[in-house]
Formats: sequence, structure tokens, C-alpha cells
Amino acid sequence: MILVSACLCGINCKYNGGNNIDEKVLQMVRGGLAIPVCPEQLGGLPTPRTPAEIKIVDGEKRVVTKDGRDVTENYQKGAQEVLRIAQELKIKKAILKKKSPSCGLDEIYDGTFSNNLTKGNGVTTDLLLKNDIEVENV
Repeated sequence: MILVSACLCGINCKYNGGNNIDEKVLQMVRGGLAIPVCPEQLGGLPTPRTPAEIKIVDGEKRVVTKDGRDVTENYQKGAQEVLRIAQELKIKKAILKKKSPSCGLDEIYDGTFSNNLTKGNGVTTDLLLKNDIEVENV
């Protein structure tokens, strides 16, 4: 069993109310091989919601919306919930959405809302990796 970003299996939980469906991931969920999670929703954020990106503020990684609201706590809470699910179900792998401030692996948007990418991981990805859960991006 693995965890997958809910948006990748067609669940409309993306910031704009849409999804990022990936047929391979959807088939894994349909086949009972994967469990969908959305860290943003688990962290208490609505759908749709204002886009957010990771910025470094005073040397600290923060998640800030396009209109300047700090939603770091929501992202951290959602990451903790995803980790709790993984640990409870003894899951050791996740397939998550690339470039996301929650789920991105190795490359995320740079916090300027200009489609520029930078090296880094999303909040959930960081937490899963620190807890020995493998993360792959789609």
C-alpha cells in the first residue's frame, strides 16, 4: 500500500478546485493499492484556496499565499496528518504531486508566483523523508 496525492487520482482538491489526474495513479487507487491524501485539506485549508508557495523568511521556510497570508501552520498540520496515516498503516512509499509546496520533491516554486522553480521539497515531502518514507513525484 502507498499514499498518493489525492489530486493525482482525480479528486478536485487542487488550489483552484481542479485536479492533476494521472491515469496510472488513478488505477492504483481503483485497484486498492494506494490511498489518496490531500495535505492542504487535512491541514484545514478550503478548496478552492489562494495559491501558496514556499518562501524563506528570516532564514525560516514559510508557506505564504499569493495575497501574503502565512499558512505554514496549515501545511505543517496537514503534513503531520499524512505522516500519521502512513505510520498507522505502515506505509513506506508515497507518490506525490511535483512542484507543490506540500508535495514537491527536489524542485518547488520559488515563492515569487512567477513560475520560477528552485531546489527544495514541499512541507509534507520533507516530513515523510525525515521519517524514512520514500517519496516519488508525478
